[in-house]
Amino acid sequence: MNPFESLGLNEPICKALHELGFENPTDVQKHAIPFFLSRKSDLLALAQTGTGKTAAFGTPILQNVDLSENFTQALIITPTRELCNQITSDLKNYSKYIRGIKIVAVYGGSSIVNQIKELKQSAHIIVATPGRLIDLIDRKVVKLNRVQTVVLDEADEMLNMGFRDDMESILSKTPDEKLTGLFSATMSSDIRKIANTYLKGAEEITIGKKNSAQQNISHQYAVLNAKDKYPALKRIIDFHEDFYGIVFCSTKIETQEISDHLIRDGYTADCLHGDLAQTQRDKVMHRFRHKAIKLLLATDVAARGIDVKNLTHIIHFHLPDDIENYTHRSGRTARAGQKGVSIALLHIREAYKLHQIEKLINVKFERYLIPKGQDIVNTRLKRFIEAFAHEQNEMMSELNNELVWPLMKMSKEEIVQKLVSQEINRMKLNNTEIDLNIDERAKEQRNSTSRMDRSDRGSNRNSSSRRERDRGGNNGSMIRVFINLGKKDEIKYDDLREIVFKTTKVSGRAVKDIEMKGVYSFFMTDTESAEIMIKSRNGSFKGRPIRIQKASDRK
Repeated sequence: MNPFESLGLNEPICKALHELGFENPTDVQKHAIPFFLSRKSDLLALAQTGTGKTAAFGTPILQNVDLSENFTQALIITPTRELCNQITSDLKNYSKYIRGIKIVAVYGGSSIVNQIKELKQSAHIIVATPGRLIDLIDRKVVKLNRVQTVVLDEADEMLNMGFRDDMESILSKTPDEKLTGLFSATMSSDIRKIANTYLKGAEEITIGKKNSAQQNISHQYAVLNAKDKYPALKRIIDFHEDFYGIVFCSTKIETQEISDHLIRDGYTADCLHGDLAQTQRDKVMHRFRHKAIKLLLATDVAARGIDVKNLTHIIHFHLPDDIENYTHRSGRTARAGQKGVSIALLHIREAYKLHQIEKLINVKFERYLIPKGQDIVNTRLKRFIEAFAHEQNEMMSELNNELVWPLMKMSKEEIVQKLVSQEINRMKLNNTEIDLNIDERAKEQRNSTSRMDRSDRGSNRNSSSRRERDRGGNNGSMIRVFINLGKKDEIKYDDLREIVFKTTKVSGRAVKDIEMKGVYSFFMTDTESAEIMIKSRNGSFKGRPIRIQKASDRK
């Protein structure tokens, strides 16, 4: 008997799942599928990305649809258009053998006219982002008064992106008598409030520990100078022949710049950020999914909803400002039971943030040693020799002996020496052995790393002194700065950087380690940038003057 049939799914859906390579249900699928099919009560599911959530709620929704009725029976709300498209594609694959079912995706950045045409032809299931859905509701194109099932997927990210009011507005337009499922990777107080308000008698399931990381991911870190991060990134890519992953950056500008540098240095890379048009984003993702590019540079917001199989690595060029985003980032790899590696390129000033992440997700990071230039050359040479030794060329038998006579006169040792030398020179020309100074600079960081490893991470005294040092108390050229803007101003981290740039003309890249509170925020920056910011008095936000000053000076 098919394992999915034992959960209650019918034969057409099980057949489609089998063809898609589904063999055994994941933990979240074992819990959620029978639950949705029975429709007994609402469901609050805490599960990490990559655990099979889409099939967990998507397959029972498909089975519960009454094909004889042409109204919207199920609504799935997602934070990003990428995730919206991904879920829609998955549902269509699951319903391959269900005739007549209509699934429509609605999201911003695409033609609303075409989406309206699709909706007017009726839709049993709508997959939507909040903003576009509200637009269509206001135009009276979408009616939710008969919806039977609502799913909020990645609800924590929707809250992070400022969609709380939109979510509440949408839910208020749905019937009281409906089945609601809320899926989240983290359980914040805001998620709990949403659940308490809109879920009735909900059953709560937790796959793994709250705010925990997947067990199949190896979490590692390397301590580096800021100027060594880019060459270190290239070393990691060069050393791992099968590298296929995402590099997370703090800002849109940094994402674009690193992508441009990698392309210039001969890597198959591209970037994904908020300034790209939808057609550009679709093109980049198509190339990435089909491995035309092996390396994707992305910001946290742009990467939400990316569901790409077989990613080997996640690289954190900087740790996220919101440490809970680390779980979302690392969860892009090791999906569906596979294994993956998450490497943080860490500046010593980010040590406190690493410790916070360790406590949050309950894992111990392992130290990663950046491969040396000679290690990369040796590894590449080994692969070349293995491939050369096993290569079979049928044309060899047709070669005229006179053509190869100069080689036949050479000894084995001479041929091997020339062959290997030629390959080494080719690798050097292709920038494989680059920035060898990083090996020397890495030695300077070892003492700092050793101190971090030896520190008593559970000691309140050490933690307190470390926090004070990182906040500017004794931190060299870095200063902790106060600004009177925060979460209640409905801004995100990139927005704050952009506001600082527009107000002070200091690049947003100088704004590091943002701590966003209710009506104010703190961030770290260098002394020179801090002086310029503090002297700037021309900025305002929504009619309110912007104040920037040293955190220690604030009364």
